[in-house]
Amino acid sequence: MRVGVVGGGLAGALLAWRLREASDRVRVEVVALGRSVVDASAVSGGLVRGFEVDPDAGRDAADSLAEVRSDARLREWSGYREIGSSYLLPRGVDPTGSVRVVDERLPGSAEVVDAAELRRRFGYRDLRDDAVAVVERHAGYLSPARLRDSALAWAVEHGVHVVRTAVTGVVTGPTLRTSDGSVREYDAVVVAAGAWSPGLVEHGGTLRTKQIQYGVHRVDLPGLGAFVDEDTGLYGRPRGDGTFLLGLGCDRWDLAPGDVRPDPGLADRVAAEARRRFGVPVEVSPPELVVASSDCYHASAGLRLRPAGPGLFTFTGGSGGAAKTAVAASRIAAGGVLNSS
Repeated sequence: MRVGVVGGGLAGALLAWRLREASDRVRVEVVALGRSVVDASAVSGGLVRGFEVDPDAGRDAADSLAEVRSDARLREWSGYREIGSSYLLPRGVDPTGSVRVVDERLPGSAEVVDAAELRRRFGYRDLRDDAVAVVERHAGYLSPARLRDSALAWAVEHGVHVVRTAVTGVVTGPTLRTSDGSVREYDAVVVAAGAWSPGLVEHGGTLRTKQIQYGVHRVDLPGLGAFVDEDTGLYGRPRGDGTFLLGLGCDRWDLAPGDVRPDPGLADRVAAEARRRFGVPVEVSPPELVVASSDCYHASAGLRLRPAGPGLFTFTGGSGGAAKTAVAASRIAAGGVLNSS
């Protein structure tokens, strides 16, 4: 079986690794964008945890984290750092089922805490009295870029061929046309090109791009670890040297990857929310660094393999945080590709 993987980001690299590791009879070719392209894998904050509000999404997240923690190779490849996490839930959400999913895979990691505990342990301020969060011991962050590079390097050492050229067309058959004028035919093609995917494959309008952005702020938030605050949309993690990576959701949709520009107003809102939520000084402008990129979203959130035509699939459509599910999702996706032959 000959498989073409379009995209050399985290999703494409892990899929190539999984396919090659699954069978030495599978010939895998990764058609990657040029080295000068800055993709979501290169700039992602890499927050990883087991808990998700949706238990189905939580299974992939918890499975991924459990595999990273139990596999010395993956820990080294990803640079995983375990610093714990807190996830402040929207009002009215019952976390019981999702916490059970985490506990099955990461026993003893997750606990549900109330507003008083959030104030005492993590420094949260301006909380509603009925605030509830899920706190995980076994959580933290990794480097998607390091994991991508390591997985792809292993794949190349074990026979995967990497072609660095732009893909100009993807058609069922399945066939790729590239900017060097070549036509490449496969038994299966998987488009895992992140924000470039909507421009390469028709998927019923369900693939869309969205800007992602965070800033690196000099602020002291001792003991907080990685966090997501669904009340405000704020998220972040320690970055080191007295700085914290902080972000908010961005509402810039359907941008071409080359049209992404940092939004100074969003950076100011991040600083204002952090000051209000944690009661510490955060300079409004400018942060030490603002990082902006884009990612691919699907109408049904989640990084998974989706059919797009005979022999043609997409492996994209995350929710802006695909790093936390990519290890498990790539294993499932590789099985889907191999079973399609």
